[in-house]
Amino acid sequence: MSSNITNKIIISYISRLYENDNKQLIELRDFAEKNKVPIILKDTEGLLIALMKLRKPARVLEIGTAVGYSACVFSDSCGCSVTTIESDPEVADIAESNIESLGFAEKIEVLRGDARDILAQLQNSVLSGEREPYEVVFIDAAKSHYREFWDLSRPLMTDESLIICDNVLMKGMTASDDYDTRGRYKTSIRKMREFLEYINSQEGIETCVLPVGDGVSISIIE
Repeated sequence: MSSNITNKIIISYISRLYENDNKQLIELRDFAEKNKVPIILKDTEGLLIALMKLRKPARVLEIGTAVGYSACVFSDSCGCSVTTIESDPEVADIAESNIESLGFAEKIEVLRGDARDILAQLQNSVLSGEREPYEVVFIDAAKSHYREFWDLSRPLMTDESLIICDNVLMKGMTASDDYDTRGRYKTSIRKMREFLEYINSQEGIETCVLPVGDGVSISIIE
């Protein structure tokens, strides 16, 4: 967890307050953390579960599957169906294994390939009526492509849908170049800043950026 967003004492306190009540998800989180697999942080998970329970979406689209943890969290929290996209075939294999072992195989669909290509395919399916539109989109993949993912996701959504993006503060680097001490992430920082300015300037969309986890943006399609 990053201390550039908030201090370690607060992070530790919030983490102690929240615990998923699904033992299998707790075990999967422990496995991911011990093996340094990037999954949603605990405080981010708490926020996302609250949003899911408030909205009660029937269909969620996730861009960036990793080991399948967040997709399982979504389905477990409100019984929704999840379509999740993963570009790495080996990671997708692991995700599908985890999803099956946790009992969510009938609820979660893993699509493999470049998200930009798959999102274009999903647009055709939604427009033709083969698929229902999504009520929540969760973006947690390559940060430099967030705007592309965002734009390609818009036609897949219903009115009053949510678009949630994780890691938008990038360990504080989005807010200040001082956190990029070696100057290694200049391009990613610039693109993320441009992305946040873009989504905050969209008419008919209400967006807020919260200092939760590594930064979360929440946009409501009005």
